[in-house]
Amino acid sequence: MRRPPSRGRRLLTRPSTPALAGVLVALVVFGAQAPQLLGAGGVASLLDAAALVGIGAVAITLLLVAGQFDVSIGVLAVASSVATGLLVTEAGWGVWPALAASLVGALAAGAVNGALVVVTGLPSFLVTLATFLVLQGGTLVVAQSVTGRSLVDRVDVAPGWSSAEAVFGSGVLVGDGRFRVSIVWWVVAVLLAGWLLRRTRFGNAVYALGGSRRAARELGVPTAWTTVALYLITATAAWLLGTLALVRQGGVPVSPEFGAEIEYLVVAVIGGCLLGGGYGSAVGAAAGALLYGVVRTGILAAGWEPYTFQVVLGVLLVVALLANGIARRRLIAAPRS
Repeated sequence: MRRPPSRGRRLLTRPSTPALAGVLVALVVFGAQAPQLLGAGGVASLLDAAALVGIGAVAITLLLVAGQFDVSIGVLAVASSVATGLLVTEAGWGVWPALAASLVGALAAGAVNGALVVVTGLPSFLVTLATFLVLQGGTLVVAQSVTGRSLVDRVDVAPGWSSAEAVFGSGVLVGDGRFRVSIVWWVVAVLLAGWLLRRTRFGNAVYALGGSRRAARELGVPTAWTTVALYLITATAAWLLGTLALVRQGGVPVSPEFGAEIEYLVVAVIGGCLLGGGYGSAVGAAAGALLYGVVRTGILAAGWEPYTFQVVLGVLLVVALLANGIARRRLIAAPRS
């Protein structure tokens, strides 16, 4: 009779373990070269960097667990913030009605993505790539046609700005560090995603989709509804990221480019998601985001060449892919966290 694996072995085979170990190693390495990284200012900076990428990575993690992906999350964040800014500055709306309208628009885009993936059966990469191109071009055309510029600003004088800033742009000073409210939003996103995946039927359906869509459908899993719901969650995360950026800057540059989506994907994979679907966790996504924040902030604090970050991120991705390959072979013995 085969003995069950020990707790220590189960811990070592969790896909999220390499990311957590990487956080400790990065803190030691960069803390030795730049001790200020371990002070209040450094911790606040690395947590803020982790939060901004972590919110998107949590949403992408949910999709990857279900065997899906969304290329359009980054440009949707820009498009929703531009929509909010234009409604405020050009239509004279208050900040909160404009935010509500942009959220509805983001959810509509997410619903279209999900519906197209379900109805057409096409790979989600191709479907969301088409959405990316439409949103990218449409955002630029609308913004420049309405304002004649590539910047939407003066949002901070609109009614409701002070309360919106308290919700999306405030912070707490601790020593020489300013801990922004984005960190709270990130923690909430991680806890909510973890609860959905581990404690609800929806989470079971997500894992079933990633394991085998056909088998899940035959077992009565609502595959279509679950897929659309995942894209609605991703759209909500995109709206939140766009809103955090808009409120922080008091405006938004109209430059919807490709790039943020790749960082979210890399962080999710570093956090232990298997690209084939069926495995991943919110804890892993949080660990990957934290490692991202430590490395990005540590490189700047240590005075390294900024482009070194891309090299380090690529190395971390390769290591994560190798570790995840081992985890895949031991999937039966490993828990989902």
